[in-house]
Amino acid sequence: MRVVIAGCGRVGSALAVRLAAEGHDVRVVDRSARARGRLPAGFTGRFRQGGEYARAALEAVGIEHADAFVAVASEDNSNIVSARTARDTYRVPVVLARVDDSGRADICRELGIPTIAGVQWTVHRIHRMLLHRHLVPEVAFGGGETLLVRSRLPGHLTGRRLTDLDVDGEIRVVEVTRAGRSLVPAHDTRAEPGDLVSFAVAATSLDRLRGFLDRELGT
Repeated sequence: MRVVIAGCGRVGSALAVRLAAEGHDVRVVDRSARARGRLPAGFTGRFRQGGEYARAALEAVGIEHADAFVAVASEDNSNIVSARTARDTYRVPVVLARVDDSGRADICRELGIPTIAGVQWTVHRIHRMLLHRHLVPEVAFGGGETLLVRSRLPGHLTGRRLTDLDVDGEIRVVEVTRAGRSLVPAHDTRAEPGDLVSFAVAATSLDRLRGFLDRELGT
């Protein structure tokens, strides 16, 4: 996969190094030449100095053939403009943007550009880990309104149908890992000891999900 990363700060450089180590074709653009110093000497990708949304710089790293574009510069406006340029001008299939301001992030999502909010995302994740420590967040969708979380199913639920844990519009059992094998539960699938269950859950319903689990977990 060819990935163009706009911004070579802590996030951009770490992402670039990780993707390059996995064998992807990584191209990095940053307005500061000194940003190249954040990449290791053995970095196998390419670095280009230039404005993160300047077409000349983006075309120099081959954005026309990119499979994905990630805007993680330090300024929201820069990320929004470069993300829209990648999507609308160069038709990059996958475009992500870091936008810390919640109002601007909402606008981006309305335009169909998924966003990652640095400070806000970190605060929400720490909050969830503190208050819902038995539920491991795997993925957050949209602005964090819906979560995919996993939990070892407590013993008092053994024998119950997994669909009994569903709450319409709030909680849905979407997967169970049993004896090392994953399965999508049917309507009559019943819980067995040791089940590791994946839930799609509204962020506002985490307390309700905890209520199903806490008796055995002792919190």
